[in-house]
Order: sequence, then structure tokens, then C-alpha cells
Amino acid sequence: MSIHFTKEEFAERKLKVINKLKDEGLEALLMFKQESMYWLTGYDTFGFVFFQCLVLTVKGDLILLTRAPDLRQAQNTSVIQDIRIWVDEDSSNPTNELKNILSELNLERSNLGVEYESYGLTGRNAIKLNSSLKNFANLIDKSELISYLRVIKSPAEIVYVKKAAELADKAMESAWKHIHAGASESKILAEMQGAIFSGGGDYPANNFIIGSGKNALLCRYQSEKRNLDKVDQISLEWAGTYKHYHSALFRTILIGKENTKQKKMHEACVKSLKACEDKLKPENQIGEVFDIHAKVLDDLGYKKSRMNACGYSLGATFSPNWMDVPPMIFTGNPLIIKPGMVFFMHMILMDSKNQLAMNLGETYLVTQSGNKRLGKKKLDLVIL
Repeated sequence: MSIHFTKEEFAERKLKVINKLKDEGLEALLMFKQESMYWLTGYDTFGFVFFQCLVLTVKGDLILLTRAPDLRQAQNTSVIQDIRIWVDEDSSNPTNELKNILSELNLERSNLGVEYESYGLTGRNAIKLNSSLKNFANLIDKSELISYLRVIKSPAEIVYVKKAAELADKAMESAWKHIHAGASESKILAEMQGAIFSGGGDYPANNFIIGSGKNALLCRYQSEKRNLDKVDQISLEWAGTYKHYHSALFRTILIGKENTKQKKMHEACVKSLKACEDKLKPENQIGEVFDIHAKVLDDLGYKKSRMNACGYSLGATFSPNWMDVPPMIFTGNPLIIKPGMVFFMHMILMDSKNQLAMNLGETYLVTQSGNKRLGKKKLDLVIL
């Protein structure tokens, strides 16, 4: 079986969820987030693009309702014993079959938590779910119940996060080796992803972000691929991924020669990142990290170029993105920082007037006394 944690650890996680359900007056949780299912049971699939639900009751019952292609997927990758299959038909409504399971569990007229905020529960299926369970049970949005349990990583999870960080560094080494005037973005991407696969890593939960020239100012992947000019800029955001755990990095690299404006932008990013490191400590609020990021950049004249968030939690995530939110680092976020949390902090400056980009991002593990940067590579401005 492809299970990456001990049965004892899974049992501990299950007990944490059950205790949380009891604290909140719930009889069961209906899970639609693949991240919740993976964390709780090891279940590893992209089958959440179709309707599936994992039910956990306060009595400890654990039942998965999914499609036939995921039967063996669940058997091979998880500790789930009770797997039910809904059949693909033109008139299929698996929410009715879910209702039958809940009735079997004697959950009629009970309070049920639901992970509504989930890529695994489409708007249409949420409507069907509400319709099927109308007058059957009281549905309460508990989309973040497990998310906030997952945000503090166990020692075993931290091992995987650190391995992911090693793979991210290897990808950076590949980027430095293959970035030069005339180089193809496609080749750079292939070498970076290849370094991660060669190191035993996984696909990331979203595409690597690459852009040169004017596309260096983009924060999302897009499909244009170009060759680098003699004097150019290239922005890269990527993550090492191991057992679905992510460790991300972000860099803007210059090609050919140094640009004075970008040198100053880089200095601002380094100063802001160092200030954020000083705030990313136990018992501080997440919002305080953003506020110091904003103050440093605003004081240096970059208010119009910065973003309104400067990072987010990382963990084990699935498509379509590796941002393991909540929490996100933005102003006013009251979440208290705790040891075992993992954050990607990114300093992003996009100067649209001059068509210049500068980005610097690193992943950090919160420790008992502060934090540890997981990447081992230099923060210097690189010119190739």
C-alpha cells in the first residue's frame, strides 16, 4: 500500500477531527476537499473532479462515496475500509446515495459539517446536496475545520516539507545552468521539472510560473514560450513537491547586464523579506507580517508595484493550486503564528510603467523561537 504515514499518526489525526466535531456540536463531517481526505486517510487521487465525499462521524465511522475508477485508488493509498461506489448514468445523482449512507448512520435530524469551499464540490453539486438533504439534517459550513488542524505540521510532515525544499533548490540549480541569452523557456521548464522528478518528487499542484520580457510581470502561468534576448528578465515561481508537500521559491533573474532600477527593486525585496522574517515568529499575528512588508516597500516608493498579500501557508495540496489557504498573509489576519506552520513569503514588485519585474520568495518553517528558511540558495540578484 502507498501510505506515507503510520496508522498511528492517521489515528491521531482522526481523533483530533472527532474532538473538534464534538466541540462544535456536530455529529459528522462531509469532506469534499482532497487535501482533507489525504491528510486524514492517505487517499491520493485527482478523482475529486467528479462527485465524491468522505464521511466521518463522531463515533468514528469513515465511509467514502466515489466512482469506480477510484475504488482501487482508495484501497491502495488509504486506510479507508468502507468504500461505496456510485454508478455513472445519465440520471445519476450521487447526493441521494450519500443521503442513504447518512440515513444508515442514523444521522437524520443531526448537525452535519460540510466542506462547501472546495474544488471537489461544484456549485451544481452543492445545490443537489442541499436539495437531497433538505429536511433531513442541518447543514453547516465547516470548510476550514480540518484546514486549521492541518496548518501545524507533524514531525513526519516536516520531513516531507524539507525534502520538497531540497528538490526546489535542485530546480533552481537547473534554472541557473540553463538560463542564458537565446535559451528557450520550454527547455528551462523541462530541466527544472526534470530535476524534481529525478529527485523522487511529484507534479506540483499548479503549473510552474515562467515569463520573460514583458511576461516577467505576470504572476500566473500562461502558454507563450519565447527565447531569451541578449538583455532580458525572467521571473520563475516554482515548488519542489514531495508526497504532495510543497516548498516554493520565486526569483527574477536578469540576462546580459544589470539594470539600475531592478537592482534597487531587488534591494527593496531583500529588505522587505528580512523584515518579514523578523515578524514570522510564534505568538505574532499573521497580519503583522504583511504590514511590515507593506511598510518597507511603501517607504521605498513601491506601493503601486507591490501586492496586497505577501504569502500563504504551504502543505500537501492538489490541483489546481499549491496555496494551502487559509491562512494567507494579508493585513488584519488575526491568526496566531505557531511552531510547525510553514509559509511561503513572496516579495513581488511589478513596475508596469517601465515593464520591469523583481520577485523574491522563500519558504519558512516556524520554530519554537522564530523561523528557519528551508531553501539553501543565495538571495543575491543573479545576472546570467
